[in-house]
Amino acid sequence: MQAVILSGGFGTRMRPLTHTTPKPLLPILNKPLIQHVIDGLPEVVDQVIMAANYKIDMLREYFDEIEVSGREIHVVDEPEPLGTGGAVKNVEEYLDDTFFVINADIISSIDMKDYLDFYNSKDCVAAISAWEVKNPEEFGVFELDENDRIIRFQEKPKAWEAFSNTINAGHYILEPEVLDLIPPGQKISMEREIFPQLIDKGFFGYNFDGYWVDCGRPRSFLKANKELLRKHQPETKNLIGERSVVDGELGEYVTVGVDCTIEKSNISNSIIFDGVEIDEGCSIYGSIIGYDVIVEKNVELEGCIVSDEMILNEGEKHVREKIMEE
Repeated sequence: MQAVILSGGFGTRMRPLTHTTPKPLLPILNKPLIQHVIDGLPEVVDQVIMAANYKIDMLREYFDEIEVSGREIHVVDEPEPLGTGGAVKNVEEYLDDTFFVINADIISSIDMKDYLDFYNSKDCVAAISAWEVKNPEEFGVFELDENDRIIRFQEKPKAWEAFSNTINAGHYILEPEVLDLIPPGQKISMEREIFPQLIDKGFFGYNFDGYWVDCGRPRSFLKANKELLRKHQPETKNLIGERSVVDGELGEYVTVGVDCTIEKSNISNSIIFDGVEIDEGCSIYGSIIGYDVIVEKNVELEGCIVSDEMILNEGEKHVREKIMEE
């Protein structure tokens, strides 16, 4: 079985980190975001096709260097943005049966095997994972009948126009016949242009519990880090990478990369990439610190993203900033 992972786009909302690293390779719990997605696939998936365009050589190099549990990985270039539908059509040559389509920046508790079992129990041509949110304006929403069949679909409605708070959670299961609805070489939205055509053909929604995070923004990236620490590090709620030295205790929800040195400081709800040095007396909250950054004494950071290889001078204070070379 194949799984298509949609990883197009430039990660603009995660800049400056994505100036040097494509978003799928940004680390959460010291593992690239894309690896969390792949690890969640059921064993029956033996082929993964990544539809990508930005820094594609770095993605290929990553998969050339790691073990992926016997799965074939194909990183397919999308020379120009084709939308979600066009991106899937662009990898059609790899698809020969029922297949997954997954957004690369989703971290969730969905059980993909149970989802597939649900799909196979229905007379389907397509299914979408379903999640409840307070404000559906940034998402596609849909309504299910008593048999979990989708009867209405609405893409990114205004809050006062939305007929549901059940959103498209970014995991699809599709039959190859859906590809016949997508014209080749065109920019097509699966959600706006293809899904409405499937309502009368056997289109179902799969609800799940737990957590769901769209990691497209720094705040949600930190939220995903928190959810995964709760799951994998329930006692300490933080993680320290290999060969890293931390003097004193960390606050909750901190991931420290490998080869870091951290003197006594107050750090909480933050992600620290590999090779970072933090001197004593610093206060760091709700921040993401890129690779090989040096943070001198008594620096204060709140809600910041720090670009790779920056040096923050002693006593600097930054609040809700993207810190990078000018």
